[in-house]
Amino acid sequence: MTDINFYHLTARPLEWALPKLLEKSLQAEARVVVMASSEERVADLNAHLWSYDPDSWLPHGSEKDGHAEDQPVWLTVEDENPNGARFLFLTDGATSGHIGDFERVFELFDGRNNEAVAAARARWKNYKDSGHTLAYWRQTDAGGWEKAG
Repeated sequence: MTDINFYHLTARPLEWALPKLLEKSLQAEARVVVMASSEERVADLNAHLWSYDPDSWLPHGSEKDGHAEDQPVWLTVEDENPNGARFLFLTDGATSGHIGDFERVFELFDGRNNEAVAAARARWKNYKDSGHTLAYWRQTDAGGWEKAG
């Protein structure tokens, strides 16, 4: 079964948390697919990942860039895995019908949005009922993570 980790964003936004989690994924030599809710969001994340830290380089691309098979991190709105990723990041409420095709799934949701929290709870229940291994992480005030539950 797939390991599914829920990341409850309360102290800092997705734009802060995502690059750090992607860096750790690449350090683990894992390719990644990041699903977002819209093409505009993909474009925003694509631009952000180039500029979030002037001392860092996070190789990534999207349909606009092409060559998915060469991209360690692939940003998309499609439920796809064109770069042979082991890890899937679901952002902005994006969902996948292919959870079982990944080693790990990261569900990042905005803890300040009641609808996003309710949707995450429903997905947690569905994943649990399907037998996946689940973990819940919440942000600390300093922006780090602590495992809860």
